[in-house]
Amino acid sequence: MSGFLETGIGIAASIGGELVSAFFSPKRSINSSIGSFQGYVTIDEHHHDEMVITDHPVEQGAAISDHAYKKPAEITLTLAWSNSGLSSITSLQFGSYSQFVYKSLLALQASRTPFDLSTGKRRYTNMLIQSLDTTTDAKTENSLIVTLHCREVIIVQTTTTQLQPAANMSSPQKTAATTNAGTKQPQATNTSILYRVFN
Repeated sequence: MSGFLETGIGIAASIGGELVSAFFSPKRSINSSIGSFQGYVTIDEHHHDEMVITDHPVEQGAAISDHAYKKPAEITLTLAWSNSGLSSITSLQFGSYSQFVYKSLLALQASRTPFDLSTGKRRYTNMLIQSLDTTTDAKTENSLIVTLHCREVIIVQTTTTQLQPAANMSSPQKTAATTNAGTKQPQATNTSILYRVFN
């Protein structure tokens, strides 16, 4: 009797864990200004973060951050969609939902619009689709299995400043902004190089 009870408790815990995972686990999704959608099935995720570190020796006491920098984050996702899933009904794409998703991914890649990407491990921002691969065979004719390789775009902010007028500078020839003085022509000189060296 106790064995049967323990088995029942184990099954209930398993079912409860699946329900919690289904409702509260982070969903794989792509959110962009031109559209958002979620992966129906996530087959695998490969996260890649790399630091570039200098090969030459670093002086003792120097800032290490001056000799290393982080490359853009990269992630490779293998996602799948089916023509028979619930999304094909809610999107009114009966029997052609996989083609609809494939066209949407191609459009997102071609737009070169940075998007946010949520995965089971972390959330990425400012991502672009670097490559998109899919293969169709007899088993996947009515579904879409696609491998996305996404890469982060590092976006920075710049500011501009207005220089002081040249009249207010002590050495405007060194610190003033560049100006267009037109085309300059070489001028002939009456003194030779030997004259200038010895006089």
